[in-house]
Amino acid sequence: METEARVATARRRRFTAEEYHKMAEVGILHEDDRVELIEGDIVQMAAIGSRHMMCVIRLNRLLVPMVDDGALVSPQNPVRLGERLEPEPDLAVLRVRDYTDSLPGPEDVLLLMEVSDTTLGYDRRVKLPLYARSGVPEVWILDLTGERIERHTGPSADGYRHTERARRGETLGSEVFPSLVLQVDAILG
Repeated sequence: METEARVATARRRRFTAEEYHKMAEVGILHEDDRVELIEGDIVQMAAIGSRHMMCVIRLNRLLVPMVDDGALVSPQNPVRLGERLEPEPDLAVLRVRDYTDSLPGPEDVLLLMEVSDTTLGYDRRVKLPLYARSGVPEVWILDLTGERIERHTGPSADGYRHTERARRGETLGSEVFPSLVLQVDAILG
């Protein structure tokens, strides 16, 4: 009975982005750890398989010349979207500025892309709503298994108001970055 009472009052300890970085500085977290900070929880990320890796490589190769000097393409790097939210999307298209002293924040993010091989449910149910609440203007989810791309725009506290899907043989363009128009086949290989 006493143990039940203690368990009922136990609370999770959520971390801030500052504490998260301090853990890396003192060696609790290591550079090779595949983790991200999601609503104060340190979440282990899925291993990257060869399909996922090739999709990110293709995307990076396609995006860099399309955005040219108008934006920066940041593959698999963190963005700080809140005090307890520092995800590592597969690709971020960012406003041009020097990020030496601070990570990109919500105001810097033009477009985020998540490549989903085994993580589609997590990307849709957990990360996508967090991106919307943070005000990220546009998110693409690349569903490798379903062979389609989803574009989510119109962020609000309740999620994204607009979703468009494109399959093989189709193209999809960015609303935020108009010069960015991609063929689904070129991305999926």
